[in-house]
Amino acid sequence: MTEVVKKSARGEYGLTLADLGKTNENIVVIDCDLSGSTMTKYFREKFPERHFNVGIAEQDAVTTAVGLSTTGKIPFVSTFAVFASGRAWEQIRNGVCYPNFNVKIVATHCGITVGEDGASHQALEDVAIMRAIPNITVIAPADATEVREVITWAAEYKGPVYVRVSRANLPVIFKEGEYKFNPKKAVVMKEGKDVTVVTNGETTCEVVEAAKMLEAEGISVEVVHAPVVKPLDTETIVNSAKKTNRVITVENHSIIGGLGGAVCEALSENYPVKVSRIGINDQFGQTGTASELMEYYGLSAKKLAEKIKGLVK
Repeated sequence: MTEVVKKSARGEYGLTLADLGKTNENIVVIDCDLSGSTMTKYFREKFPERHFNVGIAEQDAVTTAVGLSTTGKIPFVSTFAVFASGRAWEQIRNGVCYPNFNVKIVATHCGITVGEDGASHQALEDVAIMRAIPNITVIAPADATEVREVITWAAEYKGPVYVRVSRANLPVIFKEGEYKFNPKKAVVMKEGKDVTVVTNGETTCEVVEAAKMLEAEGISVEVVHAPVVKPLDTETIVNSAKKTNRVITVENHSIIGGLGGAVCEALSENYPVKVSRIGINDQFGQTGTASELMEYYGLSAKKLAEKIKGLVK
């Protein structure tokens, strides 16, 4: 049996920032007293004069980033997703996105895999909140390799970006040096004919494993990884839906307003088919380990295989 290699997504974020800082002196980092958790500590260790800890003041962090962006700097703001999308929402809307400033919001500790920190810290609505704002790109990478690619791309891209990074260590599904992030294209991880499953973030690895289980039972699943929720790659999703005529979405987020909502909107306007959404069903999370909560909310590979099988049958 092949050993599953896992890697820290947020660790890779911090290391990528530190590497980019060597060649791009305009990159600066603003953190909210969480650099040990968001892993921007790696950047701080190498470039202390370009790392700013504003304390527990997320609104100030975003406003500071706005000011720095007007001088040609490329600010990366990091805190937990529940604070980035909640406490600083007005500053992101009016200060960053309305004038279309070059600010990157990279939020860690999202979804139920925040685990033992409990419901108050488990952002289940951040994608919905962020994608409703004009001018911002919203991304949920699937593993550490994709995180590195996304952050490297974000540093070059001109405009507001929101990146959702897992707290948990994730299985490596993209090979470093071979995978290239394309902000305009979703990734067809596996081709199939019976049903299309669209996913992103931490649930991508679970869906891939579930698809393997279902293949053994004669159910052919097409897996589409859509890291960019906004702007969504409608073309790839519609083309897949035309093949299978049945779509399921899976996400570590509320089923309201996130990837599932985006896919439903795209398909209803371009190719109406039956869509089932799997995620957190309009409720808050709770305390537990990440694996326990993934199992409880039906997002583990085994539970997903059961759900998908039931929906297809």
